[in-house]
Amino acid sequence: MFPEIRRREVGDVVALPGVSPVLRRVYAARGIASADELAYDLRHLPPFGDLAGIDRAVELLADTIAAGETIVVVGDYDADGATSCAVAVRALRGMGAPSVHVKVPNRFTDGYGLTPAIVEAVAGLDPALLLTVDNGVASVAGVAAARERGLRVIVTDHHLPGPELPAADALVNPNQPDDGSGLGYLAGVGVTFLLMVALRAGLRERGWFGERGLEEPNLGDLLDLVALGTIADVVPLEHGNRLLVEQGIRRFRAGRCQPGLRALAEVAGKRLPRLSEIDLGYVLGPRLNAAGRLTDMELGIRCLLAESLGEAIEPARELDRLNRERRAIEARMESEAVEAIEGLDLEATDGELPAGLCLFDERWHQGVVGIVASRLKERWHRPVIAFAPGEDGELRGSARSVRSVHVRDVIETVANLHPGLVARFGGHAMAAGVTLEREHLDRFGQAFGSEVDRVFPADERRGIVYTDGELAPDDLDLPLAREIDAGGPWGTGFPRPAFDGRFEILDRRVVGRRHLKMRVRAAGGARVAEAIAFRRSAEDWPEGPVEAEMVYRLEVNEYRGIERPQLVVSHLRLV
Repeated sequence: MFPEIRRREVGDVVALPGVSPVLRRVYAARGIASADELAYDLRHLPPFGDLAGIDRAVELLADTIAAGETIVVVGDYDADGATSCAVAVRALRGMGAPSVHVKVPNRFTDGYGLTPAIVEAVAGLDPALLLTVDNGVASVAGVAAARERGLRVIVTDHHLPGPELPAADALVNPNQPDDGSGLGYLAGVGVTFLLMVALRAGLRERGWFGERGLEEPNLGDLLDLVALGTIADVVPLEHGNRLLVEQGIRRFRAGRCQPGLRALAEVAGKRLPRLSEIDLGYVLGPRLNAAGRLTDMELGIRCLLAESLGEAIEPARELDRLNRERRAIEARMESEAVEAIEGLDLEATDGELPAGLCLFDERWHQGVVGIVASRLKERWHRPVIAFAPGEDGELRGSARSVRSVHVRDVIETVANLHPGLVARFGGHAMAAGVTLEREHLDRFGQAFGSEVDRVFPADERRGIVYTDGELAPDDLDLPLAREIDAGGPWGTGFPRPAFDGRFEILDRRVVGRRHLKMRVRAAGGARVAEAIAFRRSAEDWPEGPVEAEMVYRLEVNEYRGIERPQLVVSHLRLV
């Protein structure tokens, strides 16, 4: 289905010396009102002192370190959680903590977050303090179990809280009700990093480093981890997040990244000097996530905490292998899901798909349903929840949504309207998780579809793609492609420029079995450009040159050391 194209509204264009008119227009469409919003040096780091609970958290951590007691970091099994663990462990050890351990729940046997079972599992380490990263705001029972054992608990998280907050000794979450920091856009790793920056400042005030002859750690060296976790968690790239990501990418490109991240790039065939946010999101992130999706994130943590490339390369290769396995599982599940959707009986809905889709298959893998939901959401332009079998007869679902529907709020509304229907849920506007009993699936699917139908405008269900307008034929060149590449970092909430226009497709061929490589010429122009459309067939096209309407990104394609401009086509329709 070819979507409706809407061109972004352009506000006041800021005078930015050395920036092309095209990129100035792009920035204006993203609300950039001053050059300061494009400044990414560390002087503009988000102010950690505004985070509610951070002073108490620093005090607890500093006291625990000074007493020589054990700290256990409890993380999450995705890339944000893994990088959060690595940031916390490396920073705490660098600041003199003598005993720091990591515990990440297993997706399949432990469930999510700090549970009473996790508290029991770490008791043998004799911890004095538990520090949750990228989780904990929903761990009411787990925090209570830890406190009953006499453990101190610091919760750091960024997920939206439920009606009851955990009774932790300190809670640092920019999305908790009494937080006025304005930093709710941070990923879990961003919250963790700011806590470590605050802790270093607190220890400095205590004279900790001077008294013990310790060199203050350069926490900027951890920004490669922060960049990866931030991009992988698909959080909005507000200015603070763009700063963190840009600083991390600079460290990658300078060859100053963690050994584990260097190893991941190496097994993926990526050159560090050319690494971009696209590589973080689509190359390194999926490899790290593969551990938590298919086995146990302990493998990912081992890779991130490796002290040398030699130590990191083996777990990196295993992560690469798991990612290939994940892709095969994903392809099968996506094919089955597409077949199920295309086979729906739509007679009762006048041929229209439900506003929100709920899908389940007994054979599906709970570690991959989120990716499949995302694929289906992109294809059918509506919220999707894909379910897989869980433990004890439960179903575990992963939801992905479109910009008009806050999917966590939808699930919360369903839970409130139908008490007992939903066992657990949590997440964000665009992604959420939900657990329910198997016998409740049909009722939940109907309730979810009805609530989405209520809040989702009907005119947006065919899909809307926002673009930055049309490029002049002479703009399809390498200098502009390079400028766009360098003009980011781009991502959620600060999207990479996309353009639309009419082109003549001069010739095409299939590469990599299912990608369409083309030579195109813009209408009214003479310049011939290379273009590629991923996962696209041309089997039903007529012979010879054809005209098409396209939505595309202008990128730099490097092959054997030679750079060329390339149009990466996301939507294409023959005229």
